[in-house]
Amino acid sequence: MIKETTAEKILDYILSHGGDFGEVFYEDTSFTKLRMTGKEIETVSAGNETGTGIRIFQNGASLYFYTEGGEEETLFRLLKENWKGGKPQVGTFGFASQGRKYYGDQDLRQAGLPEKAALAERCNLAGLSVSDRISRMSTLYTDMDQQVFIANTEGLCAQDRRNKTRLYIAATAKDGGSTGNSYIGPGAMRGFEYYEMIRPEDWAKKAAEGALNMLHAAPCPTGRMPVVIANGFGGLFFHEACGHSLEASAVADGASEFSGLLGQRVATDKVTLIDDGSMEGEWGSLHMDDEGNLTRRNVLIEKGILKGYMVDRFNGMKLGMEPTGSARRQNYRFMPTSRMTNTYIAPGEDSLEDMIASVERGIYVKSINAGSVNPETGAFNFNTAETYLIENGRIVKPVHGATLIGTGGDILKRVEMVGSDFELRQGFCYAASGAVYIGAGQPSVKISEMTVGGDEA
Repeated sequence: MIKETTAEKILDYILSHGGDFGEVFYEDTSFTKLRMTGKEIETVSAGNETGTGIRIFQNGASLYFYTEGGEEETLFRLLKENWKGGKPQVGTFGFASQGRKYYGDQDLRQAGLPEKAALAERCNLAGLSVSDRISRMSTLYTDMDQQVFIANTEGLCAQDRRNKTRLYIAATAKDGGSTGNSYIGPGAMRGFEYYEMIRPEDWAKKAAEGALNMLHAAPCPTGRMPVVIANGFGGLFFHEACGHSLEASAVADGASEFSGLLGQRVATDKVTLIDDGSMEGEWGSLHMDDEGNLTRRNVLIEKGILKGYMVDRFNGMKLGMEPTGSARRQNYRFMPTSRMTNTYIAPGEDSLEDMIASVERGIYVKSINAGSVNPETGAFNFNTAETYLIENGRIVKPVHGATLIGTGGDILKRVEMVGSDFELRQGFCYAASGAVYIGAGQPSVKISEMTVGGDEA
């Protein structure tokens, strides 16, 4: 761990050489990745890395430098070689104004590689047992133990420990010339004890059943139509469609369709959108963000009214807003910025059955593969996974090749029904400050009309 005296010297140097604000971020992270297909281990990697990042605000600009390790001599050489400073400030720095936040060791269960491999094998065998048409089961086991130290020139001196573990279970089904694929990825901010809290084999069977359901899927019809999106990882739709546009990194520069709209209606009254990094044990949670601010529950949209943004320190300065515990980075190589944690649509009172029954012709999206968005325009594009055609209020057949197209601002105003069957799922988000673990969730949601692309023959 970096010495507090080293951090104090660096921060004092920044202030005494003209910096307006300084921050030191140190991490020590160990990790494991193990991929198994069937009973065979394909890849294993495990290791540890440490590094330090130094951030400086000066004259409205943000500068960032990083290096491996945390030795004082190395850090000062990095600082002096990359920053020339400016007009000195008066006074010296010390950790006084905010004191220390510390999150100690959690009661975590540890496990070795044989036990982790055995878990992955159990998942694969459970999936293969569902049907002889399941041709392949592959499980990626990952875990991370990250310890961080953050100090800044406002007196913050904080430490945190983040433990994460996740399974990524992929299934392939084959029947004649037809192939179906599915995946599922349970994870948590916990140690190996998480796998005693859930039934991993049941998750593997869900993946297998999803692959079977997509066998012999027909091409997806195209055009404007109602879309029902399932609970759980269907929440990735709103994560992409409007979540990125509510991050201060986009809003502060006017590069968001929601810039300047606080207090205005941006969605139907069915929509309450929340980002909450303080949820206990969730995959997207942290005790504190990567600037040392405590995470919290941020209501972004409440019954259709825009209430707030996700704000980091630097973009908060531009907006005149306080940080919301939303600053994140993949590791010490990245400068933090505003990012989502656990983002979800709050439950309503409608039922999935009523949603399906209300659709004359449309699609039911049970899972989403991936998506992208332009925060400035809100334009998004999603590739769906397990998807079904709805006709005359009934699910009639699986379809493949569906693409959801639109803008976040338009779609929010077309949310017609919101269910009570809330579920939160796990994933990763890739953006300016690297890949960060996120939760995305919702109950079942019906959108009255949107554009569906596909490969209809």
